[in-house]
Amino acid sequence: MIHTSSKVQDIRRQFVELFRNKETVVDRTGAQVVEIINASFIADEDVIFGTPNDDWNERELQWYISQSRNVNDIPPPIPKIWKYVADENGFINSNYGWCIFSYENGKQFSECYNALAKNPDTRQAIMIYNRPSMHVDASKDGRSDFMCCQNVQYFIRNNELISIVNFRSNDAVFGYKGDLFWNKYVTDRLHNQLLVNYPSLQKGPIIWNAASLHVYSRHFHLIEKELKESIIRNAKAIRNMTSCFIEENRSN
Repeated sequence: MIHTSSKVQDIRRQFVELFRNKETVVDRTGAQVVEIINASFIADEDVIFGTPNDDWNERELQWYISQSRNVNDIPPPIPKIWKYVADENGFINSNYGWCIFSYENGKQFSECYNALAKNPDTRQAIMIYNRPSMHVDASKDGRSDFMCCQNVQYFIRNNELISIVNFRSNDAVFGYKGDLFWNKYVTDRLHNQLLVNYPSLQKGPIIWNAASLHVYSRHFHLIEKELKESIIRNAKAIRNMTSCFIEENRSN
């Protein structure tokens, strides 16, 4: 079995290299963005840049589980970004709990579980988040919410539950860390249910695919910080190698 060998640290290095070479694009708002097209990596760290936000993760999880598609039901304080993308009454599209748990969206979690419980070798265990009508729904009643997550597919291979997360667009700072927290929750919940069917089943990697993985200009300072730290790390490595070389020559 072969899957991507890239990890979060590799993605971090790619962003640093793009930033160092001043390779940026301009998004629809006119902001400068450092962007990786078709990023694929194992989500082995909770953040790409920045630090985890445990308070927000828990509040967003509560809202997702409620399946409410109104931002006014988010445990306060409500983030500005959610108010910005909502219509004048607070409605949005991207409550991911609604996407996978609701009957209205096809009971995606249940269908996925049933597929795996019936056949551990299946390639049909998919939780579909997005929908064709999103081209219209994204701007319905003045909202600005074209859902970012497309789907998540699950495999059982070599007695491991493997998650493959697919995004059309993913902010590498705020977006990734919140989305990974959610996907870990869903994976844990699915794994716990599948233990009834497969008692020795282990949790495998979460593989992250983002058609556009990007860092906005307001977070360029995080890339700069990583760049400076990488220079320091490289300098230390060179000094250590030089010291070892000198000591080896002395002993000879």
